[in-house]
Amino acid sequence: MFAGGIRALLLQSLHPLAMAAVAQHSGFRGDPWGRLQRTSYFLAVTTFGPADDAADAIRRVRAIHERVTGTAQDGRPYAASDPRLLEWVHIAEADSFLRAHQAFGARPLDQAGRDGYIADMARIAVELGVSGPPRTEAELAERIERYRPELAGSAEAREAARFLLLNPPLPLIARPPYAVLAAAAVSLLPRWARRPLLLPALPLTEAAVVRPAGQAVVRGIRWATTSPVRQPQG
Repeated sequence: MFAGGIRALLLQSLHPLAMAAVAQHSGFRGDPWGRLQRTSYFLAVTTFGPADDAADAIRRVRAIHERVTGTAQDGRPYAASDPRLLEWVHIAEADSFLRAHQAFGARPLDQAGRDGYIADMARIAVELGVSGPPRTEAELAERIERYRPELAGSAEAREAARFLLLNPPLPLIARPPYAVLAAAAVSLLPRWARRPLLLPALPLTEAAVVRPAGQAVVRGIRWATTSPVRQPQG
């Protein structure tokens, strides 16, 4: 989720209207960890929480989206409740979390599992206002390809990438593992998504250094956040 979340934010920033909404309405620079906490709670409760709690979280997000409107730097109006923008945010998240799990998860999914994950994510997307979200891995890939003509590396997107990758407000002790996670997230991006953000593509270094280091950090996080198995008494 750490690597997938960073990748999702980078990928989402390539849509100029979605990025404009974030830049003009989000507090990610002033309170990045508060925003991360709220996003993490939404993901957790809609994935693992009771149905009533998930529905409440979705209602709150939809109410916020209704208030987020404005005009991008190129003069185009935007609204966070626009089903087209909602779909882009959704498919960028679904693709990023799936790819991160396949690369760094303890138990990568088979084809049926990957399709099942996309179908489960589609249920949340529909409740948020997405019309006809993809329900299989193949549909997800096709939908992302369909959005590519709308994507571009705006100045706002590149600034957000620098903030996210190079200047996160972290104590010194947390910066090395975060840097590994950030590099792992970038390694999951396709080349067409890196170029507009001015991010390098170093396939040999990524395969030999970044991916193994990312797997080591993720294993450490998994170990630190997993409850110990209780041994039976007697």
